[in-house]
Amino acid sequence: MPDTRPRTPRNTLSPELIVRTALDLMEAKGADAFSLRGLAAELGVGPMALYTYFRNKDDLYDAVRDHLMALVPGVPEDAAWPDQVRAVCRGLRALMLQHPCLAQLLAGRPLSGHETARVAEGLLGVLRAAGFDAETAARTHTTLFTYVLGATSWEIQMAAERRDPEAWRRLRTTMESLSSRTYPTVVELAPELARTTGGDEQFDYGLDLLLAGLEVRKPS
Repeated sequence: MPDTRPRTPRNTLSPELIVRTALDLMEAKGADAFSLRGLAAELGVGPMALYTYFRNKDDLYDAVRDHLMALVPGVPEDAAWPDQVRAVCRGLRALMLQHPCLAQLLAGRPLSGHETARVAEGLLGVLRAAGFDAETAARTHTTLFTYVLGATSWEIQMAAERRDPEAWRRLRTTMESLSSRTYPTVVELAPELARTTGGDEQFDYGLDLLLAGLEVRKPS
């Protein structure tokens, strides 16, 4: 059956159009299922046309990630440093929840892209201005970034399982099959564990623990 999708008009293909279309496809199918051939088909162009603007798939991934990371709000100026840190971390989490493919892109290529550096610059600047030495600031940035990425990726996955009746049934069956003799604490705390798989309260709980530990290390 012939492809009836409209072709992109001549001379209208652009990096911006390619990035927006790639993002739409990743949002619909996930970054893992994305392909340049599928993108070209969606745009109605030959795959080689994409290479005029992007060298390869990784180059395009970086552009999509930068496009999304540009949406992370800047550091609020009129706030104490712990609240500034909270704002950056909450903003990044909110963006990943809105665009789950961002979590995949950050996990796959965490150190690439100018916008990722912009967010890092903001957070590192807050920590240095608060009086932390260079190594503590760097270690704290890495710890906070991996916490936000890991916690939010887990939350996204658990939310996807809840939306999938079969996956949710398997999870419930697994939990119900656990022996209280072998796993007494897990079975006892099953309801509490179920309530802590995501959400604002759980995210802030973990973030507050990290900040409490950081307060202890803050120079007087």
